[in-house]
Amino acid sequence: MRQIDPEILAQKIKEGDRYALSKAITLAESNRLDDLTLAHQIISLLPISKNSKRVAITGIPGVGKSTFIESLGKYILSKGEKVAILAIDPSSSLSKGSILGDKTRMEDLSREDNAYIRPSASNGSLGGVTSRTYEAILLCEAAGFENILIETVGVGQSETLVNEISDLFLFLQLPGSGDDLQGIKRGIMEMADLIFVNKADSFQEKLVKDAKLDIVRSLQFLPTKGSQWKRKSIIGAGLIGKGIPELWEMVDEYFTFIKANEYYSANREKQQLKQAERYTIDLVNQQYLKALKEQPIELKKETSAFEMAKNWLDNHTIQITTK
Repeated sequence: MRQIDPEILAQKIKEGDRYALSKAITLAESNRLDDLTLAHQIISLLPISKNSKRVAITGIPGVGKSTFIESLGKYILSKGEKVAILAIDPSSSLSKGSILGDKTRMEDLSREDNAYIRPSASNGSLGGVTSRTYEAILLCEAAGFENILIETVGVGQSETLVNEISDLFLFLQLPGSGDDLQGIKRGIMEMADLIFVNKADSFQEKLVKDAKLDIVRSLQFLPTKGSQWKRKSIIGAGLIGKGIPELWEMVDEYFTFIKANEYYSANREKQQLKQAERYTIDLVNQQYLKALKEQPIELKKETSAFEMAKNWLDNHTIQITTK
C-alpha cells in the first residue's frame, strides 16, 4: 500500500482538491486505528473555520429530503457560495451494506464544481449520522465549503448526535403527517431551530395551512433553546423551489443572531469537548473489543450475562494505548 504523506494531502485539501478531500474522509471513516490517526494528523494541519454554517436536515421517511436538499444546494450556489452535502444512508444490520444513492438522487447538483456530495453509510449509528461525520465536516470546511448540509438517515427518533455537531437543526415536515404532540415527545421539535413544511404543492391548501398552524401552536409549549433563538416555520415545496429563498433568509438571520450573542463560538467549543469525550470512549472500546477477541468470555450456564461480564473485567487488565 502506498504511504500517504499527511502534509501533502492537507495542502491539496486546502487547494480544493476533491480527490484529496475524499481520500481524507475515507481515512476518517475507517475502523482501523492507524487510518483514523492519520486522518487526524491531516486535520491538525488544516485551518479551522470560524464562519461556516453547519445545517443538519432531518425528517420522516418520504418527506423529500434529497429533493429538498438539491433545491437548497442549487439556491446556495446561485448566491455565489460553495456547498458540501454529507448524506447519510441507513445500513443493513445484517449485511452492513448501504445503497449510498444520494449522488444519483441529486444528479444536477453533483455536476456542479462548487458542490461536493459525500454519501456515507450510517453503520448502525443511532445518532442519525455516522460516527465520523464530525471529521468530514472539518475536512469539507478546510477545503473551502462554507455551507455544510448534513442529511440524516431520517428515522425521526435518534438525531441527538447530529444536533451536537451542527449549528442549526432543520426539521422537514409533511402536511397531515400526524399529531404534532407526538413530534414533541420524540424530541425532534425540541431540537429544531427551523421547520419547513414540504410538498405544499402536493396537498390541499387547507391541509397545508392547518399543518402550519398546528406547528405554530405546538412550538409555544417547547422550552427555549440555549441559543435563545425563537423557532420559526415556513411552508414550501422543495421540488419546485417554493419557499427556498425565504428559508435561506431565515438561516442567515439565525446565524447573525447566534454570532451576535456569542452562542455560535460557545457552542462550537462545547461540541469540540463533547467530541473529545466520544473519542475517549471510542478508543477505550476498541481496546476492550480487541481483548475480547483475543480472550473471549467463557459461557457459564448458571451465571447471568451481567455476572459473566463483571467476572471477565475483574480478571483482565487492559492497557489503554493509542499506539
